[in-house]
Amino acid sequence: MSVEELFEYYVKQAESPFSGWDFSFLAETNRMDTEPLPWSYGSIVMKQKQLVDTMLDMGTGGGEFLSMIMPLPENTYATEGYQPNISIAKDRLEPIGVEVKEVGEDDLLPFQDDQFELVINRHESFDASEVKRVLKDGGTFVTQQVGGLDLQRLNIELDALDQFDYSDWNLKTAIDKLIEAGFSITTSDEAYPVTRLYDIGAVIYYLKAIPWQINDFSIEKYRDFLFKLHQEIESKGFFDVKAHRFYIIAQKK
Repeated sequence: MSVEELFEYYVKQAESPFSGWDFSFLAETNRMDTEPLPWSYGSIVMKQKQLVDTMLDMGTGGGEFLSMIMPLPENTYATEGYQPNISIAKDRLEPIGVEVKEVGEDDLLPFQDDQFELVINRHESFDASEVKRVLKDGGTFVTQQVGGLDLQRLNIELDALDQFDYSDWNLKTAIDKLIEAGFSITTSDEAYPVTRLYDIGAVIYYLKAIPWQINDFSIEKYRDFLFKLHQEIESKGFFDVKAHRFYIIAQKK
C-alpha cells in the first residue's frame, strides 16, 4: 500500500462515531498513549466523596466518570453544556439517581446558595465566584484543568495556532482567581505529560473529538498539513505532543 493509499485509508477509518469523552477507540487499540500524571484526579475524588452527602460534578461529559465511582453521595448532581453529551449523560446517570442539569454559562449554575459540600470539575471551565456561591462554608472544590499550552504542537503542525487562544490559562492564573473569589488553596500541581499518537487516523479522530483545539477543523481544509504529518509519522513511527494539565483542591472560607 502506498503512503497516499494508507493516508486515505486512515481518513476513512477516522469517521468512526464518537460519544461522551470516551477515547477507548484509540487507547484500547494502542493507537494513542499518554504519559501518566503525578497525581490521580480519580483517587482524590474517591477520598473526598466519602466525607460528604452533597456533591456536584461540573461538566460531567457523558457521565462516564461518575458512573464508575459508585456509591455516590446521597445527593449528587451533574451539569453538562456540550449538547451531544447531555442525553448520553442523562441516560447513564439518571437511572442511578444523579440529576443532570443542562447549563449554558459558567456564572449561572442552576443551584441554590450553599447547596453542596463538594464540587468536582474535570476539564470544565468554571467561574470561581459561582462555585463559591453553591458551596457550603468549608466546602471543597476539586478541579483538574486543561492548560492553555495543551497539544499546542498540533496547532503548529497544522498551521492553526490562531485557533486555540488560551495560552494564559495555567495553574497560577486559576489559583489567583480562586483566591480572589475567597477560597483558600489546600494543594495543587501542574504537569506537561506527553501524548503519543501512532497514525494519522488517530490524530484526525482526536481532533474531531475535541473541536475547540482547532475550531474550523475539517479534513478537507487541513488535508495538505495532515498528509505532511502522516508522512512524518510513517517515517518516525509516532507523533509526540505535550499535554498541559493542572489540579487544585480549594476550600471555601
